[in-house]
This record gives sequence, structure tokens and C-alpha cells, in this order.
Amino acid sequence: MALSLQPARLLTAPKVADAVSQDPKSSVKVELDSTKGVGYDSLVSVIDPRVINQPGSLKRTYSLVFLCARLASALGSKLSYPGHADYNATQESYWSLQEATLSPACILVPGTSQNVAEAVSIISGIEGCHFAIKSQSHAPAAGFANINAGVTIDMTSLKSVTVNNDNTVASIGSGASWLDVYLYLDALGLSVAGGRNGAVGVGGLTLGGGISYFAPRVGWACDNVINFEIVLASGELTNANKTSLPDLFRALKGGWNNFGIVTRFDLAAFPQGDILGGDIVHDISYRDEVFKAFADIAGAPEYDIYASLVMGLVFNSTSKAWSLATTAIYTKPVLNPPVYDELLSIPTIANTLHITNLSTLAAEAPTPPLDWAFLTGTYGVSAPLLSALFASLNATMSAFHISNGILWSLAFEPLPTATVQHGGPNGGNSLGTSPQDGNAIILLLAGIWTDSASNHAVEKVARQMITDAADIAARMGLLHQFVYINYADPSQDPIGSYGPVNVQRLRAASRKYDPRGVFQTQVPGGFKLGVRL
Repeated sequence: MALSLQPARLLTAPKVADAVSQDPKSSVKVELDSTKGVGYDSLVSVIDPRVINQPGSLKRTYSLVFLCARLASALGSKLSYPGHADYNATQESYWSLQEATLSPACILVPGTSQNVAEAVSIISGIEGCHFAIKSQSHAPAAGFANINAGVTIDMTSLKSVTVNNDNTVASIGSGASWLDVYLYLDALGLSVAGGRNGAVGVGGLTLGGGISYFAPRVGWACDNVINFEIVLASGELTNANKTSLPDLFRALKGGWNNFGIVTRFDLAAFPQGDILGGDIVHDISYRDEVFKAFADIAGAPEYDIYASLVMGLVFNSTSKAWSLATTAIYTKPVLNPPVYDELLSIPTIANTLHITNLSTLAAEAPTPPLDWAFLTGTYGVSAPLLSALFASLNATMSAFHISNGILWSLAFEPLPTATVQHGGPNGGNSLGTSPQDGNAIILLLAGIWTDSASNHAVEKVARQMITDAADIAARMGLLHQFVYINYADPSQDPIGSYGPVNVQRLRAASRKYDPRGVFQTQVPGGFKLGVRL
């Protein structure tokens, strides 16, 4: 059966759905605005045939085609279709192949918060049409920031950075990268609590909590939000802060993409000059000494709040070789801070510590799209635990083989009580972390590979490794409940790790501000709240 879209006047979505429901085998002519005529075949070509062949799929397909046309009619050139330069630019900007290989029916690149509000009001009014929200897309799992057979909203044009008159608040578009932010603020002698890799986006990192170099001084990135400008499921553009919608304000700090589309973050800014940064590289044979030095820093009863470090171990499955490098930061321009004395006393291969500014440090070289896996765990601070985890993970990694090989990365980072104590004073957050938990360590287990045919095998072994790590920590009495959402795999439950009180708060906020569950059902990517509608 040939289906076509003929340019004409705009037809309402219910009429499209009704026509298809009444006679799905007939040739239905969908009438669209004459300036926005779109061929049905050009859109349906990106929809998975398995979806089209499911019961009721013809109705859903027409709704999706109609939705893209409605968005094009309302927002013009901000919407693009497969094969167009703007569509391709978004698709090529994804960090992981898992995201880049998804094919939305159309992509919207809004230029203003009002564009986002108009788009959401249109999308939420067409039941069953799915959409995804993209900032800089550094969460690798398929569907977190892109979508098959739906609409992707690419927020990267909303990237303005401004500062108020007394230099205490930085207002940042949610599509900005952290490098955009630091380049602007460095020139003013200011900074904010933001991402360490400049290519990471402001939106995703902040809504997931957000670890920054300044975390021991000022808390999670989300703890430093003064105000969220957000588009709700109804299309309303509003603000959430300590005095206006305080329950939503708290829910957004850790609640990810479950409540609306944040268009602007107002973050607390503070004076900041140069910092110490660089890598301390050790031979893997010194790992136990490095583990002890790292644990002594991370577990110190009086944590040095200017110290921020990531101990990274990388395993190359082809060469069967490990590398060990610790990125050490001190957020003062001090060349040899005593906190790193023990680490530096261990014989090194290289030491690149130097005084620099944040924008220079954050300007990491981009990587081409690759297949990635992220998984995470949180543990008590213990050098023997680090040694036990290494032994277990090394055994599994050494025995695992795929075509073209794989790089495995273990990144250990402190989560001191100095960081988590900042959550309460600014309206609270949803993360469930508390100083009563004691000093902790977060592990990011990552895999990087090029053979997409091996995705299932990699994901299976990676999930087994993070389970094994949890078992080891539990036996030692060092397993923490918290699962950092920005590092979590789809198989993990970061929302549940926040604890029942926070989960109930999140669900209550969802029911209140999104009563039809638009961001629970029409935005399938990410970690959902399990709200009963």
C-alpha cells in the first residue's frame, strides 16, 4: 500500500490517529502545511521495521510523521530530517557509537527556552510519541540522549554563559559544555562547580549530581544550583529554587531527566585563579604503594578540601599490559602541596604537575565515536580493598577476548564527607549521600572497543565484574549503597540507591509536576522513577 503526504492545510493529530484507526488498510492522505510538506517515505525509512510491523504501528507511525511536521510548522529550520546537514551534524556529535547508531525520525535544535516550551507542548499532546533530550551526550548507553523512531531535542544551541553584576551567579544554558563555561569564567577570575572534562555537558552532569574538582570545597555540582529554568510536561516555562517550587528544586538535584527539560542553570560562582594539575604516572608494579597513598588521602579524617584526584588504571587486552596514572589537582596555585607527598615519594615514570587554569586543564582532546560501557560502585576507603578489586578484575579482564581488543579502565575517586555535607544548606538534594556514611570511593569501570558485534559480550562481562566487585566489598564490610547515576549502566538502579525517602519524594514530584507521566513514558531513555500513573 502506498502512503503519501500531500502538501495542504495542517490536520490535527487526533484526526490522523482516527483515520488510521478506522481504516488502517486504506490509503490515507495526510494533509500538511504546504510550506512544510514532508514525504512519508523519508521519515518512515528511519523507523525500525520491527516497530512498523507490530500491531497498531501504522497509527504510531502516522502520529510520528505528523509530530515532526507539526514541529517543522511551528519551529521552521530548527527541525531537520534524515539526510539534512543539521540532522547529520547532531548524529555525528555523539560520543558513543551506541547513541550515534540510533535514528530519530527528526531532530530539533531549539534556539531559545521558548522554542523548547513550544516543542514540549506539541510533543506531549501526541500520545505515544517518544523523544530524547541531548546536551553533550557523554552518557554512553543507547537511548539516554538519542532515540529510534522518535524526536531528539538537541539542546547544544542553548549555550550562553553570563554572570550577574556582583559576580556571584553564573547563568548557563543547559546545552553548553563545561569548556564553554570555563573559557568565559577564567577570564573573569571566577569558577563554578562543574565537570572535569570540558567536553561534558552542563545539563546531564548537573542533573545527575556532578563531581567537580571543587567538590570537597562546595559539594556536588547540583548543590551549587541556585535556580533551574525548566520546561514542564505541559509546556510551561518556569523556575525552581529554594522559594519557588522547592520540592521540584530538590528533585532535580539527582533526578536526571524525569521532570522536564532544564533550559538554564543558575550556579553559585566564586573567585578562582590558577590551580595545580597534571598526572603522576607509576609502573603497575608499584600499585599497592599507590593504593595505600590514595587511600590515605581519600580516607583522611581531615580531608584536604583543595585536593581532588582520580587514580586511573587501564588494561589493554591486546598487549595484556596495565598502565597506572593518577590525575592530581589542587585548587590553589601550590606546586608541591603536602597532601601529595606520599604519592610523589613512590618512584614515578612521569610527573606532569604544573600550575595552569581550569579551561586549559579541561580542554581534553576529543575522541571519535567508539563503543563504551560505564558501570559504577561506591565503597569504603581501604587499600586492601583496592588490591582485592584489582586482583579480581585483572583475572577477568585477562581471560576476556574480543575481535580488535578492548581497553578497560578503572577510575577511583574520593567521595569524602567534606563533599556530601554541602547538600542540606541549599534546599537539599535527592542523592541520599550523608556524612554519616563516612569517607568513600567511587569506581567508574569503563570499557572501550570498536567491534560493535561484541557489545553483548562486553556488557555481560562488565556487569559480572561490577557484581564481583560489590561481593568483595560486601565481604569486607565496605560496600556502600550509593550508585552514581552519571556512571551507571542501564542494568543498575541509581534511583533506588538514593533510599526510600528520596525515591518517594521524587515520585511525588513527578506526579505533581508531570501528572500524565510524559517524562516517564514518552522519554524512555535514562533511569525512570517507577511511578504508577
